[in-house]
Amino acid sequence: MNSADAAVARWRSRGKFLRSRGFNVFVVDEGEGPCVLVLHGFPTSGYDFSAALSDLRARHRVIVVDMIGYGLSDKPEAFSYSLEAQADVLLDVWSQLGVTRAHLVAHDMGTSVACALLARRERAALPFELSSVTFTNGSVFIEMARLTPSQKLLRNNTLGPIFASLGSRVVFGLQLRRIFGRADSVPSEELDAMWAMLCHNDGRKRLPAIIRYIDERYERAPQWLAPLARLDVPSLALWGERDPVSIVAIAERLVREIPGAQLVKLEGVGHYPMVEDPARFSAALEGFWSRVSSGAR
Repeated sequence: MNSADAAVARWRSRGKFLRSRGFNVFVVDEGEGPCVLVLHGFPTSGYDFSAALSDLRARHRVIVVDMIGYGLSDKPEAFSYSLEAQADVLLDVWSQLGVTRAHLVAHDMGTSVACALLARRERAALPFELSSVTFTNGSVFIEMARLTPSQKLLRNNTLGPIFASLGSRVVFGLQLRRIFGRADSVPSEELDAMWAMLCHNDGRKRLPAIIRYIDERYERAPQWLAPLARLDVPSLALWGERDPVSIVAIAERLVREIPGAQLVKLEGVGHYPMVEDPARFSAALEGFWSRVSSGAR
């Protein structure tokens, strides 16, 4: 067994599968205390939070779910891959796990799932209480994002499937290192594991389908973004300031639009703060939650 397969096996051993909407959904549920729900990004998986989880679970119950099409969860051909559909699955899984109140932490594509959930909350359709929400390096305001060449290719109806089929670990690693704050901040073995999670269960074939979330960001912007200006829970934009994709100006706009929102910039960190510097990422979250629990905004 190579190092990537071993990492996948270790991660698999920490979680379990639940059935939702006819699919197998992989869930890691660790720790005790106030609940934290984690939303990962594209094109990787909940494994991105594996290192940070070691710190966060010391004081919290942390639930990490691989969305449909990602990580170890099912990657069916017959699925819409709409972020609203992903939200339906997540809500079902969290209900099965008995979640009644939680902090929400969202990264990358997961920040738009978070916006969809917040819109439901405004309609009194979120079945649990929200303690806080943290956005981290996501293109909430999609018109401000600087998409990578790979994202642009995958969105092309003709070239997307070809590019996905030709993808390789070498190209994947080069792309990720380009969006890290420092190219050498993450060991190659960790990138091997992230690539293995992506490829698991024919995951590469689903990339052109799941990247349609970018179109959905444009289409649903009015419904998803308007509630941010009325959000009445403690909110944090926790941002790797050297992100060339979800630029720090997105975070700055978030804190202008969300009442009372806080901004924490992680110097020297890029698009994947929980992977690049998990200790600093976890400490920033813990500091925020400590202020929330003390009543400070």
